[in-house]
Amino acid sequence: METETIVYFHPAKEEMHKNNAAKKHWWQDAALSGRNLKAEETGGFFVPVDCPVPPYFYKKRPWPPEILSEAMERALHQTQGMADAFLHPDIMTCMSEKYAGRWEMRRETLERLAACLLAGCAADCLYQKGRVTVLLGSPDDTDWQMEMTARLLSPYLSRINSLRFYYEEVAGMDIWEETAVWLEEYGYEYGLVPAMQPYVGKEEGLLCGTDRCGGVILDFAGTARYPRTEREERVIYADLASSREKEQNYRRKSGRILYASPLKYLDTLVKSSYDRKM
Repeated sequence: METETIVYFHPAKEEMHKNNAAKKHWWQDAALSGRNLKAEETGGFFVPVDCPVPPYFYKKRPWPPEILSEAMERALHQTQGMADAFLHPDIMTCMSEKYAGRWEMRRETLERLAACLLAGCAADCLYQKGRVTVLLGSPDDTDWQMEMTARLLSPYLSRINSLRFYYEEVAGMDIWEETAVWLEEYGYEYGLVPAMQPYVGKEEGLLCGTDRCGGVILDFAGTARYPRTEREERVIYADLASSREKEQNYRRKSGRILYASPLKYLDTLVKSSYDRKM
């Protein structure tokens, strides 16, 4: 993984932007200021940079995509080391199609964030429960998702005794052939035989089956799959797609499911740093 610094671009809090919102004339030298946080706050996985984005000017009209993209580029280039950006969804909506592709997060960055996420909120559960369910997303990315899963779980595999993958069935694709390399590695190295189960097609979309999941759920899918979970134990749901829909769904689970995502993690990290300053 190459990324050592992650610049988090997010909307500035209202009380923060009252005195620094961009004026109409600011387009000439629009600038964003990043604040380096300590790598110790992420367990040494990366150096986070907090970069709030104020409204373009006091009437709260949106940033012109070109101006915002240029300002973000300058902020990114001011950071030390190998850097990548993570955009809050509200900032990404300011981008036109022309600039949105530039700000898609690299997969190496997502993996670093996911590894940090698992170490911070799921390590104890992985060691104690030894159960993992993986919700695969786009079939076009199956190999990458399987490879990333293997790397993310490598520190915990000696304690994992149940590993299940849900996948989308595609005509002409043999999932066992597509994933053979990774499934064999689990067997040879750890004596672990993962289960492979297809999603169930319903009117509301692709859903997981009736088997109940426990321990940790690792979700690559862009839309909700609604896995059933154990009633008697707390489940950790790691949503790598940082879907707001999923987060809202799991807020209603009475604390039985601990929802985590890269977006929520970075938001919490930034908020905690502000609280310490206060």
